[in-house]
Amino acid sequence: MKKKTAFLFPGQGSQFVGMGLDLYEEYDFVREIFDMTDEITKTHISRLCFKGPMEDLTLTVNLQPAVTAVNLSVLAVLEKEGVRPDWVAGHSLGEYSALKAAGVTTAEGTVKLVFERGRLMHREASKNQGAMHAIIGLEIDTVREIVSQAAKKGVVAVANHNAAKQIVTTGAPEPVEYASELATQQGAKAIPLKVSGAWHSELIRGAEKDFRAFLQQIPFQAPVIPLIFNVTADVESDPDQISDIMARQLCSPVRWYDSMCRLQDEGVEIFAEIGPKRVLTGLLRKIVPDNYDHQTFNVDSMKGLEKFLNAMT
Repeated sequence: MKKKTAFLFPGQGSQFVGMGLDLYEEYDFVREIFDMTDEITKTHISRLCFKGPMEDLTLTVNLQPAVTAVNLSVLAVLEKEGVRPDWVAGHSLGEYSALKAAGVTTAEGTVKLVFERGRLMHREASKNQGAMHAIIGLEIDTVREIVSQAAKKGVVAVANHNAAKQIVTTGAPEPVEYASELATQQGAKAIPLKVSGAWHSELIRGAEKDFRAFLQQIPFQAPVIPLIFNVTADVESDPDQISDIMARQLCSPVRWYDSMCRLQDEGVEIFAEIGPKRVLTGLLRKIVPDNYDHQTFNVDSMKGLEKFLNAMT
């Protein structure tokens, strides 16, 4: 019997210079995806992906379409090879690639969405200085209590519930720093992240109204493959509700841990990270119990692609 497979799409933080280049050189249709991305953004996103510099690639207005172009390229190769997942999910920015994989949006619509999302997020980050810290070693309820205490000093929230004891905080620098101090007092490790804004916090709330309006310009279809959403850790089939969820996603926590637990409840045995690096497979090692029978794959290059295709045939 065919094993249930989930495609997982990475987001910000997975980028590296050179990503997607071997696929670009191998497939005409991958070149078309990068050409389309360059045309939509009026920027040499392909050049940033392949040659950098990393400083420019990491600017969120460039990074969001860049990572998405790589994700969509890998997805396009797998679709051409006839490999279809049973479930899809994406981490924050990666959720837009999951929309395409599920049949909700077209590749062009997806790139337009992430480019506008990146532009608006950059706009708000330029107005409001932000910070994000990873808190390692505490459960979500404890971190929520800490965040509640730190909120007396300003805007702070949970951004990502990545694993049972790996949680990211977001907000203004002082309350985020204070939350980390409280966390370390309880035995946790706090790691400042290199980000240009307080993603998934009230500090980018100013982007939501404009982004919600932009979402209305992009046609959404009902998913043909079930997609687990960040905001709800659940599925949704109504296109209007999906559009609303994606607007809310900007300032809502990413419930990745709950989403991966849901995929286990659904009996998924093969998890394939579709896009650059190994961030999501790294999180899976922290989430999936040792006694749960499963395989993980990283598909971001010709080598990873070959390994995955061999395993799936």
